Amino acid sequence: MSEETYPGWYSFIKEHHGNFIKSLEQLGEVLRKEGPLDEKTSHLVQLAAGAAIRSEGAVHSHVRRALKAGATPEEIYHAVILLTSTIGFPNTSAALSWVFDILGEETD
Repeated sequence: MSEETYPGWYSFIKEHHGNFIKSLEQLGEVLRKEGPLDEKTSHLVQLAAGAAIRSEGAVHSHVRRALKAGATPEEIYHAVILLTSTIGFPNTSAALSWVFDILGEETD
């Protein structure tokens, strides 16, 4: 998926509420620049948060963004596997399947 290609629901919101989405995108950029964490680490943290709240869309998005920022598939899987003792195996397993949705595309 290219940077210009978004899920259908996101494209709908962006088309109908462009200023809202622009504000969200700007907020994300500002927050990533606010501290000492590099872009790759920031996306791994956000990936873990997405997994913790069981947000498939956030996991997909931050896997793509982490890869673009230089994360390896091993780092991405490890970021999610580390959550097991905090969010439990079923939640971790679901998140790993969402990671595989994206990384499986990369290895095909």
